[in-house]
Amino acid sequence: MSNAGLDWPGLMRVGMRGLGLRPAEFWALTPAELALILGEAAGTPPLTRARLDELAARWPDRPAGKETSKG
Repeated sequence: MSNAGLDWPGLMRVGMRGLGLRPAEFWALTPAELALILGEAAGTPPLTRARLDELAARWPDRPAGKETSKG
């Protein structure tokens, strides 16, 4: 079996045997919906404080070492 694409036989076993879906219910799902039901993360994970700090350090609002003065 090729590594390209989805493992349909494996997904069918999980969906129909594991989750108890009827064939029509299984085939009505999109791959994203099935992944969500199976507990896989759908989409991008939420932005954490650590990731925000990393991004702010990498792309600061102003050049490093340049402070703005208010007069």
